[in-house]
Amino acid sequence: MRVEFDRDTCVGMFQCVAEWDAFEENRDDGKADLPGAEEVEEDLFVAEVPPDAELDAKFAARTCPVDAIELYDDDGDQVV
Repeated sequence: MRVEFDRDTCVGMFQCVAEWDAFEENRDDGKADLPGAEEVEEDLFVAEVPPDAELDAKFAARTCPVDAIELYDDDGDQVV
């Protein structure tokens, strides 16, 4: 499973941080960060989700109020 995080869309509610410890608060920018993710386009970050973190990743994506987090399975189909 992989996560795609559109940081430009993020509004800094930090609900993702509460759900999954892969995200961190960046109070200076007023947005979340996804450390270790690769920036594939400007402000679009992609990372693999460890198998033991899939449930937390799903919660983080579902709680994002602006849908800045998307999850895809290994076949490329969107899960959340």
